[in-house]
Amino acid sequence: MTTVDLEPLTVTVPLREDPPGVFRVGSSRVLLELVLGAFKRGESPEGIVRSYRTLVLADVYAVISRYLADPEPFDRYLQDREQESDAVRRQLDDAGVVSRIGKEELLRRARAKELDS
Repeated sequence: MTTVDLEPLTVTVPLREDPPGVFRVGSSRVLLELVLGAFKRGESPEGIVRSYRTLVLADVYAVISRYLADPEPFDRYLQDREQESDAVRRQLDDAGVVSRIGKEELLRRARAKELDS
């Protein structure tokens, strides 16, 4: 019987903060919340990379692995981002700015912009 002696492997989670308080995956401009949202909806890492072509498959796997190991800080981040977006929406509503563009359309445009990059 053959055994394999593997050295412990440390993988850096490829996240960067740009701008402050907003996390992006790897060297792409893809938001962490888009990757995690797609994963939570059941998309595979390969499917996520197909949707956002500037992503690197290893980066997506690393982010998802880290999320699965300890989801709580990621879920807090996602909750904070959602609260911030709700606050901005309320400010726009209070100011009388009406947007006829829904969240899904904005996400579609963001994906299209990533594909063009």
